[in-house]
Amino acid sequence: MKERILSQDLPNGLYQSLKGVQDYLDQCPLEKSFMTLIKMRVSQINSCAYCIDMHFKEGIHAGETPLRLVSLSAWRETPYYSAKEQAVLEFSETLTHMKAEQHSDGIHDQLKEHFTPTEIAYLTLAVIQINSWNRLVRSFGLVPGNYKVQES
Repeated sequence: MKERILSQDLPNGLYQSLKGVQDYLDQCPLEKSFMTLIKMRVSQINSCAYCIDMHFKEGIHAGETPLRLVSLSAWRETPYYSAKEQAVLEFSETLTHMKAEQHSDGIHDQLKEHFTPTEIAYLTLAVIQINSWNRLVRSFGLVPGNYKVQES
């Protein structure tokens, strides 16, 4: 695999604009574990190897278990995720796969059992954001495997 667009070739502000939304989400009051699950599961759906590598390493660094991270693609078949996490995963998958002609009336039904409208707004933005990152990374051709977690 070879990078198609290098970071130095990006237009001014492109990375910073996405990073600004990411910084906003990183400060939201939702549990960080939800964000980890969203990032990892959506990256799996989108086959973004670079992001899967990144979010696996970041998840482990944040205290998530390898078992839960590698089992995300089969989350419905496992006992590892709470009802709240399952609602987040279902929503993430639905929103990521949603076709233009599909009605969205019911996608919040399960979420409303666990989250406020404000929290659902944050979850929605988180799904949108990782989908954006995945598509950017796949288009540009970032090579997976070398990501290192930044110490905070």
